[in-house]
Amino acid sequence: MTNVRSFRLSDYAPLTNLLQNELSTTCYEETIEAFGRQLSWDSELVLVAVVQNQVVGMIIGTIDNNNGYYYRIAVASSHQRKGVGRALIQGLKKKFDQRKVNRVLITMDDHNTHIQPFYESLGYRPGDFQSSMNKLSIVVGN
Repeated sequence: MTNVRSFRLSDYAPLTNLLQNELSTTCYEETIEAFGRQLSWDSELVLVAVVQNQVVGMIIGTIDNNNGYYYRIAVASSHQRKGVGRALIQGLKKKFDQRKVNRVLITMDDHNTHIQPFYESLGYRPGDFQSSMNKLSIVVGN
């Protein structure tokens, strides 16, 4: 069973290992930068998925102008297609709902366009995707 919760400092080493294994070098560097900034702004919007005490996924979210954004999601290859990504998105959506955001958008960039069909399978539509000309480091979290 997948447990989704906010990031804890003890998750840092397993999480960075997961990201190094699953992301390209450029994507990893951008994600780590965004991860650090989001932790300093609002660590409650960085969620991890844990299965049998092992970090197997993460999602970074942010809130800007009362819109919630899914910024980056990563799931260990060994746990893909097992509901982990869905659980992460549902967990972050719940956080957004608690904060009464107006709209939830998916930030798209060169690194995650391949997972657009996954978001669409969860009910998101073309108008919910926003091209990321700005990195998360430029977006200010609330």
